[in-house]
Amino acid sequence: MTDESLFKELEAVEDAFNQAVVSNDVAEISACIADDWVLVTPEAGPVSREGFLKAVGEGVLSHSSMSKDIDRVRVYGNVAVVTGRGRNTGMFKGAPISADEWVTDVYVKTEGRWICVLTHLTPVAGS
Repeated sequence: MTDESLFKELEAVEDAFNQAVVSNDVAEISACIADDWVLVTPEAGPVSREGFLKAVGEGVLSHSSMSKDIDRVRVYGNVAVVTGRGRNTGMFKGAPISADEWVTDVYVKTEGRWICVLTHLTPVAGS
């Protein structure tokens, strides 16, 4: 598989992950992330899969938009590291949220499909 085809494949995986998060559907999101997935945020540090899904399921956190412009894709055997600029909007604890962030997602290819094992967020300076 060429670098360009891997880029396109992982870009599609990222798009599906974004759509799952915007669906605010716990089952759809769960299908994109590993059982031990963790989200690392500047505000809270590491957030477990369970904590994230609970917040979504209870309506504490919801997203109305999410997009990523992928800058870099590297594949190391069955592991892929995807880095790009992400933007999203939504609600957290009843208040509007908006983010402009550098996002790094780490995927593992299992049974022929990419599953996210880690998402790390860094705010874009000045945004």
